Amino acid sequence: MKERIKELMAQAGTDTSGKWMGVEHSEKFAELIVMKCCEIANQQYTATTGLDDRDSWTASEMKKYFGVTE
Repeated sequence: MKERIKELMAQAGTDTSGKWMGVEHSEKFAELIVMKCCEIANQQYTATTGLDDRDSWTASEMKKYFGVTE
């Protein structure tokens, strides 16, 4: 399994063996993936615009779509 996925699974508080994930941890795991994607989108936004005081449009729309708040 990819190391980054294992790190997110551990942050979500679940087993990193890849055998199973409890329902109680799956929502947190999904939120961590969305937030990491938003972080990457914001890094690109900052690199191209020089602005870093807010979310990029892409990050904002991803958070809305998945219902993720910080």
